[in-house]
Amino acid sequence: MHIHVSMNGTPTYESDFCTCGVLRRAARAATALYDQALRPTGLRVTQFAILKILDRCGPLPVTRLAAKAALERTTMARNLDPLERRGLVRVTADAADARSRLAELTEEGRAALAGALPHWQRAQDRLAQRVDPGSVQALAAALSAE
Repeated sequence: MHIHVSMNGTPTYESDFCTCGVLRRAARAATALYDQALRPTGLRVTQFAILKILDRCGPLPVTRLAAKAALERTTMARNLDPLERRGLVRVTADAADARSRLAELTEEGRAALAGALPHWQRAQDRLAQRVDPGSVQALAAALSAE
C-alpha cells in the first residue's frame, strides 16, 4: 500500500487491490462456470434461478420475483421474456390487481428445471472444490448485514 499526500496535505491510500473489483471478477467467473454447465439446457444461471424461485414459491408478482432474485424489475422482465417464449413461464395480469403482472412456472418449466438440475449440481460441485461453501456463505452474510 502506498500513502500519498494530496495538495491540501490530506493523506490518501492507494492500493492495487480493490475488493469490489475482485468480487466482480469472481462473480463473473462463477456465472460463466454455471452458464457453461447449463448450456445444454438452453438456460442461463439467472433464468435457472428464476425457475427455482417460482418452483419453490409458486406464482409471484413480477416485482416480488425480482426482489427475491435480487434483480431490478426491468432486468427481471428481460429474463422472463425468453422463458415465456419457450413456454417455461406464464406471465399474466394479476387477478387481484390488473396493473400487476403475475409470473408462474408452467409444466414445461418444471420439466426444464428438473432437466437442468443435474447440470447446475455439477457446476455447484466444481465451484465447491475451488471455494469453500462456508466461506461463500460467510461473505454473503457479512455483505448483507447492515
